[in-house]
Amino acid sequence: MFFTYFLTAITATILGSLAGLGGGVIIKPVLDAFGHYDLSTVGILSSITVFFMAAVSTFKQIKSGFKVETSMIVLSLGSILGGGIGSKIFDLFLTFFSDQSTGKGIQAIIIAVLLLGVLFKNQLPKYSIKNKALIFTAGLFLGTIASFLGIGGGPINVAILIMLFSFTTKEAAVSSVFIILLSQLSKILLITINTGFAAYNLEMLPFMVVGGIIGGLIGAQLNTKLESTHIEKIFNISIILIIFINIFNAYSVF
Repeated sequence: MFFTYFLTAITATILGSLAGLGGGVIIKPVLDAFGHYDLSTVGILSSITVFFMAAVSTFKQIKSGFKVETSMIVLSLGSILGGGIGSKIFDLFLTFFSDQSTGKGIQAIIIAVLLLGVLFKNQLPKYSIKNKALIFTAGLFLGTIASFLGIGGGPINVAILIMLFSFTTKEAAVSSVFIILLSQLSKILLITINTGFAAYNLEMLPFMVVGGIIGGLIGAQLNTKLESTHIEKIFNISIILIIFINIFNAYSVF
């Protein structure tokens, strides 16, 4: 069981760091499919693992020459605030269901629908947005959705970055991981301040964090070596697989 969670974390975060998926969008539905933990615990396991992945990946990318642009700082600030809002919405969401499996099914459907849209990211209109208020609002949306769904937001980040700033998939992947780093940090700090972690079963967390760190380093290294077209293919294949996992999760509930 420990190895299964380690393998899930390292696989998810290699893809997360390489293609900007973040990892949570893979970890969340896979852990839901395992069925060992409730929604809140899955969200925390995913967030902390993805945070460590994003930290080591961003550090490695900065050493390789990645520069954080002002627009990414503004987007990240919006994402941080959105992370807090999404966490509150998630807490409210849980109060509507006596059986959390229904909540899992609804989240799975939302994720699958959003990811179907992400697959067509290259057909979206492309802009070079400079308006800081609009950039902040986009970050607010990304952070809220990511925190509510417990997925880190990676694929949605990539699609929005391509649309708003005309990034390539490779450029969007690196910036996405940086945004994830700050948004997940805010979520973890909020949990620490509000409830703490004592109520959650986090026995698998050390194994997942180690997997996340290794995955972040490997993924960042691959990102610097692979061409954007290769990253694009890996991104799309990963999204299709994740959509099928979420459809399976929704089907198993309803």
